Amino acid sequence: MAGFMTLLDISIVNVALPSIRADLHLGSGELQWVLSGYALTFGLLLVPAGRYGDARGRRSVFIFGVALFTLASAAAGLAGSALWLVIARLVQGAAGGIVNPQVSGLIQELFEPAERGKPFGLLGATIGVSTAIGPLLGGLLIAVFGAAEGWRWIFYINVPIGVLAIALGARWIPVRERSAARSSDSLDPVGVALLGAGVFLLLLPLVQEREWGGSGKWLLVVAGAAVLAGFWAWERRFSRRATSVIDLELFRVRSYSLGTLVGVLYFGGFTSIFFTYTLFLQNGLHYSALEAGLAITPFALGSAVTSAVGGRKVGSAGRALVVAGLATVAAGLVGTIVALSVVSGAAAGWATVFPLFIAGLGSGLVISPNQTITLSEVPVRRAGSAAAVLQTGQRIGTAVGIAGVGAVFFNRLAHHGGDWGLAFRTSLAVTVAFVGAALVAAVVDVRAGSDRSSSPQRA
Repeated sequence: MAGFMTLLDISIVNVALPSIRADLHLGSGELQWVLSGYALTFGLLLVPAGRYGDARGRRSVFIFGVALFTLASAAAGLAGSALWLVIARLVQGAAGGIVNPQVSGLIQELFEPAERGKPFGLLGATIGVSTAIGPLLGGLLIAVFGAAEGWRWIFYINVPIGVLAIALGARWIPVRERSAARSSDSLDPVGVALLGAGVFLLLLPLVQEREWGGSGKWLLVVAGAAVLAGFWAWERRFSRRATSVIDLELFRVRSYSLGTLVGVLYFGGFTSIFFTYTLFLQNGLHYSALEAGLAITPFALGSAVTSAVGGRKVGSAGRALVVAGLATVAAGLVGTIVALSVVSGAAAGWATVFPLFIAGLGSGLVISPNQTITLSEVPVRRAGSAAAVLQTGQRIGTAVGIAGVGAVFFNRLAHHGGDWGLAFRTSLAVTVAFVGAALVAAVVDVRAGSDRSSSPQRA
């Protein structure tokens, strides 16, 4: 419930942006912060919150995060000005960043390794469906409550779900034994500050890519890389005497390092689809918010069909299942490009139903199996922070993907007389490139695992 609610708010706002803009008279910069500010603060809080949950117990952190998210959602729905809404969205994102590492960490803590495939499969289904179904749910709410009030219900809908999640979390999530809480563990405040500053400097120019003209903004990426290099050096030194915020030794584990890379690259392509496709349908083909949401639903349905299956099969199939899923996603997206090249106008949404469904089937075999394999060799005591690093990579990948794919989309639109179809097809080719790069990383992992298992020493 909590994972669905926090991840839904990444994509559900897309179809409501025209309504929000008209009602609150938002400028383009303010609109960008409503959309991307959520992802920015979400990404900043993941690792510190994951580390805190590891050290102090995940139950209380989970309940606090859900409560904060629920209050921020209510505040966003009541917003009477642009500044009010932007602040509420920033707090929402921060709360989402607090909650999500606890979700993955609790799965690691409450289930034995052989049992984790099923709950991670359900979590993967939640991630895939919540992200993909957001535009449909947003379109339905706007259709039911009207353009002026419908966007507010996009946020209000979180309130009853959040209250129920708090009550059930307090009832069902066990309290960790005092002796296991390790309250004396250092929270590594210097490492947290360096990591937060580095991620902020990396994400900010990506969030503001369309608002800040010129190339000077990309110097922040260089600065962010330098700060993260300092963070890496600090963590190596700090880990010799205490528990660091990130266990750098995890990156020596092939399944973790390559799985994190697959997540970064796949989310760079996966989430950008909904951004550009919604723009194409609503602004290019003049679909309503509900029609645009319906056009994206086949992807969500396909993902829901295979996510739970992927969770059950990952134990026997391993990373090869992820390879098959990535290849299927790429094939579905190429099919979407072909369909849109043949069919234009209002019928374009119908032409993409089958290829997007195929891409969704593949996506269900990527997200949860990749997460299960990536975290399979992580000690339970580091489960929250390890999952948070994985999710931070996914958020950075999302920001890079939306910025890169969006730049190609708007460049084509500006230089080809407002041809929305050409702009979307070209941007979709960039998305396919992201998925292809993730496929290469997954194949490398499969081949390395095959070589290792067949060596005489391993035998």
